[in-house]
Amino acid sequence: MLAPWRAYFGTFASETLPAILQSRRSAKTGRLGLHNIPILANIMGPDLQPQIAMSDVVTKNAQRDFTVVRDDAGVPNIQATTWLDALYGLGYMHATDRGTQLLFSRTVASGRAAELIADKDELLETDRFFRRIGLHLNLDREVDQMDRRTHQQVTVYCAGVNDGIRAKRRSLPMWATGYQPEKWDPQAVLLVGRLLSFGGLAVSQMQNERLIVELIKAGANEAALAEMFEPRLDSLDFDLMREVNISNRLSDQALELIVDLPRLAGSNAWAVSPERSATGHALLASDPHLEVNRLPAIWYEAVLRWDSQYVMGATLPGFPLFSVGRNPKLSWGVTYMKGDTIDYFVEDCRCTEDGAWQFRREDQWQNFTVREESLKRKNNEPVPLRVYENEIGTLDADVDETGVGKYLSIAWAGRRVDASTAVSTWLDLIQANDVTTAMDVVSDCPQPTLSFVFADAEGHIGQQACGAIPKRSNPNDGLAPLPAWDPKNHWQGWLPKELLPSIYDPPEGFVATANEECNPEGGPLVVTQTVHDYRVRRIQEQLSQMPQATIKDMQKLQYDVVSKQAEDLLAMALPFMQEGPLKEILSNWNYSYAADSSTAPVFQAFYRNLMFELLGNKKGLGWRRILYLCSRAGFSSMILTAADRLLQKQDSWWWHGRDKAELIRSAADAVELGTIRYWSEMNNFHFANRFLGGNRVGRLLGYNTRQHAMPGNHATPFQGHVFQTATRESTFAPSYHFVTDMGTNEAWTNLPGGPSESRFSKYYRSDIPLWLDGEYKRLGVTT
Repeated sequence: MLAPWRAYFGTFASETLPAILQSRRSAKTGRLGLHNIPILANIMGPDLQPQIAMSDVVTKNAQRDFTVVRDDAGVPNIQATTWLDALYGLGYMHATDRGTQLLFSRTVASGRAAELIADKDELLETDRFFRRIGLHLNLDREVDQMDRRTHQQVTVYCAGVNDGIRAKRRSLPMWATGYQPEKWDPQAVLLVGRLLSFGGLAVSQMQNERLIVELIKAGANEAALAEMFEPRLDSLDFDLMREVNISNRLSDQALELIVDLPRLAGSNAWAVSPERSATGHALLASDPHLEVNRLPAIWYEAVLRWDSQYVMGATLPGFPLFSVGRNPKLSWGVTYMKGDTIDYFVEDCRCTEDGAWQFRREDQWQNFTVREESLKRKNNEPVPLRVYENEIGTLDADVDETGVGKYLSIAWAGRRVDASTAVSTWLDLIQANDVTTAMDVVSDCPQPTLSFVFADAEGHIGQQACGAIPKRSNPNDGLAPLPAWDPKNHWQGWLPKELLPSIYDPPEGFVATANEECNPEGGPLVVTQTVHDYRVRRIQEQLSQMPQATIKDMQKLQYDVVSKQAEDLLAMALPFMQEGPLKEILSNWNYSYAADSSTAPVFQAFYRNLMFELLGNKKGLGWRRILYLCSRAGFSSMILTAADRLLQKQDSWWWHGRDKAELIRSAADAVELGTIRYWSEMNNFHFANRFLGGNRVGRLLGYNTRQHAMPGNHATPFQGHVFQTATRESTFAPSYHFVTDMGTNEAWTNLPGGPSESRFSKYYRSDIPLWLDGEYKRLGVTT
């Protein structure tokens, strides 16, 4: 979530910090002696000093009664008399351990990064993006609309954050930039909630919808695209798409900042009934997926205890939620449903003689509402931003009198629903005691679109999806832009929540979800992207073979690296392949993407060649674009999932007049079987610090780890995926593992990081060895 700090540290760390370090070298040895650097010790506070035996956390400046004891892994166990005191303690510890992280999330979401962090081009670009989207708008109004109970809880949490901030010194990043912490308030909580809904979820949908327009403008065949995404492009006017003026894509640097934000872009979650459990109690497992190689970790583990109650699990600094967790009677996990809550429309625009910008509705012209924003810049002149809006959405362009024509406009459901309802949902969930109550609580949550999985102490399990999904006149629309001047294309309210998945105590004895398409049979497209179901099928397959599941079974399944994609494609392709070494190797493969697999790289080479043969024809998408979309840098699961489905067909435009067998044999013939390579050689990564990891001083101070193998790929339950973007290495993998038995008061967890954001704390990387080795620690209530 903190990648933009690298923008200013590129200068600070390469100039200022080396001078400080050089001046403080040990006079005796000439070596770097961190404990002899008074200025750094004063900046970084006590985390710089050597860590000693576990002790109670000193809660200086606390205005409510609570105590905090860290367990062996550094996880704070907060003990209080009342729920409000415990919630205050959570806010206090968020500020203590992750103060920079939570403060920075608000800075980015509000479009003030270039003002408060550094005057860098990529930060200004990010500010422009978020100001145009408008996450910062109408926060005061939504706070006023909060129900009294929610407002009280949020206010108490914010008080804990503010007292925690005051109790500690500014971090090195704050000191380096002159950043002065601002008061944390309910508006900040709502802003982080909107960021959670938009930053990774709606943005990914936006990128895929824009990709469709770019493919059309690049000359992709209409019939080919229509078949690939059938029936999603049935209403699309391809000629209109060629007329549309589209803004420049965000730079790689700006996109990296955005994808580093808190999001629930992937995930697995499942629950097992007592009849399928070895203990006779319901089991639950959940692992949200996002970027894992940037430290500190996104999630912050905590255990809160008050009266005779408790809640434990993964929290998000700056927001009083437990995204994955449990209380004495209920446990929950969550995945992103990938519901389409954002659409591009095409606006027909003109500029009047007096300079007013207008849009067309049928044959009538109307004025845009103009929102004037000023993007402030540190030590520089502010940059004005004029945003044009109407009842549909926001114009996605910087326009002037010379730019008359067709432009894309963005409509996002998050601008039309109440974010405070989402806050209430997460708080009420903590107090729920059974699956039916929990399903009812989350079903009304408008943002983000999620699929919750539950298990309770009475042995019930369930799954409930939520989210405000726009109702479109054509149930298959949503992936491609439609003309805004035709009122029939406008959103017509929201789909009824009854259309979303809802399962209670199914006869098979388990529920599972892993970002698969969940479109109702014969109903509208809730998910408009092409989304694969490989992970959920593998999970369901394994659960069906566990008549007496154990905690160990759940943990093993979270680390499963078998690909149903590979199994499906080889079942289709092997009969067409000629006899020989390649066919023999692939026929004997167990579809595993374990780090030591020597067959996974061979299959990937065959699959890449297959994509070139299928999509790379100049009448299709072209080999250059396919090379990008199949690579680690430009990987597109939407395109590749659609391609996988094409390959299962008997006949297709995409065969380009060839026999399907010829296509497959051509892909196989291009595979070179030479030196044996292992999957770990192709899929590996480093842990790096979000602040200093990308520069010389960061490496000098040990901010980057050695290279680690990443098992799995996008199609395996352990979704281990590595990307190489323009300026850095990025990952997508399980960011938290949580398994619990509802007959106990404990959970088993690990995460790629630790509680502290300080590089010099022993709790900075404390869980990484467990995460890498597939081992779990016990998370429980203290007695």
